[in-house]
Amino acid sequence: MTSQKTSNSTHSPSSTVHSRIVALAGGVGGAKLAHGLAQILPPEDLTVIVNTGDDFEHLGLNICPDLDTVCYTLAGLANPETGWGRQNETWNVIANIERLGGVSWFRLGDQDFATHIERTRRLKEGEPLSQVTKEFCAAWGIKQTVLPMSDSPVRTIVDTDEGELAFQEYFVHRHCGPRVKGFRFDGIEGAQPVVGAAEAIEAADAVVICPSNPWVSVDPILRVLALTPTPLPEREGQKINKPVVAVSPIIGGKTVKGPAAKMYAELGIEPSALAVAEHYHDLLAGFVLDNQDKQLSDNLKTGKILVTDTLMNSTADRARLAKDLLQFVGSLL
Repeated sequence: MTSQKTSNSTHSPSSTVHSRIVALAGGVGGAKLAHGLAQILPPEDLTVIVNTGDDFEHLGLNICPDLDTVCYTLAGLANPETGWGRQNETWNVIANIERLGGVSWFRLGDQDFATHIERTRRLKEGEPLSQVTKEFCAAWGIKQTVLPMSDSPVRTIVDTDEGELAFQEYFVHRHCGPRVKGFRFDGIEGAQPVVGAAEAIEAADAVVICPSNPWVSVDPILRVLALTPTPLPEREGQKINKPVVAVSPIIGGKTVKGPAAKMYAELGIEPSALAVAEHYHDLLAGFVLDNQDKQLSDNLKTGKILVTDTLMNSTADRARLAKDLLQFVGSLL
C-alpha cells in the first residue's frame, strides 16, 4: 500500500471523474453520501450495499431502518429534519397503538407503516429481501442499485454494562445510554452476501465506505462480504482487488449523528478520524477526513489522504463531497 498523502482543504474540482462505485452504507450519514454520489454518477455506475444488522421484528413487522433510510433518501422521500423516516409524515397509527396500551417507543409514521406491512407480507410469502428492495426501489423511482448486505437475517447485539441488548433496544429505546463493552452479530456466520454484491464489486472501480458507524453499520457489511483483513473462516482467502476509500464519520472528535464517538470512548479508544482510519486498518487505499481534523493527516497510515469539508448539511453539500470523493478515487486508479 502506498504511503503517499494528499491534502486539500479547499478542493473544488473543475471536472468530475466518473467511476463505477460500490458504496457501503448505513444510517443517515451513509444515506446522505449515497445521495450525493447519485447526483453525480449515472445510475448504472452506483451500487449501494446497505447494512441490515439493525433490522428487527417489531409489532409483528419486519423493520429495516438502514435500508429504508437509504432508499427514502435516494428517492427524495426522507424527512429533511431528521434524515430518517418520511417527509410530511403523520402519526395516527402509532398514536392509537399507544392509546391502546401498545409498544410505542419505536416511532413509526403512517407512510412508513405501509413500507413495513408490505415488506412483511412479501417476506412471509417467500420473497427474498433483495427482491422486495428492488421492487420497492422501482416503485419509488430509484434508478441506482440498492442491495441489502444479505438475504439472511443478521442481528446486531450490543454488550453493555447492563447486559446484552438488541441494537434497537440500545439505540432507540435506551437512547444509547448503557455503557458499551462490545458487539456481536447473530447469524453472521451463515449469512451469505446477497446475489449481485460480488458482481457489483468486481465490476466497480472502487469501493467507498460511507461516513457510517464503523462498529455497527459498516463492520457487519464488511464481515458478510469478507472485505476485512480477517474474514470469516469459511471465506478465508477472498481478497478485494479494488481500492477501498473510507470517509470519516467523526469530525473534531464527535459524530455528526449517532453514537459512534461514544462507542469508541467507552471501548477505551479516543474518538477521532484517526481512530476510524485505524479501525479499517490495511483495508484502505485512501481516507477522507474533515478540514477540522487536518492536523491528524501526518499520523494517518492509510495510503492517500484527502482533507476536505465532509459536513453534509444540504443537498448541495452532498454533491460537493461526492465530487471531491470521486476525483480523489480517480487519483487512486
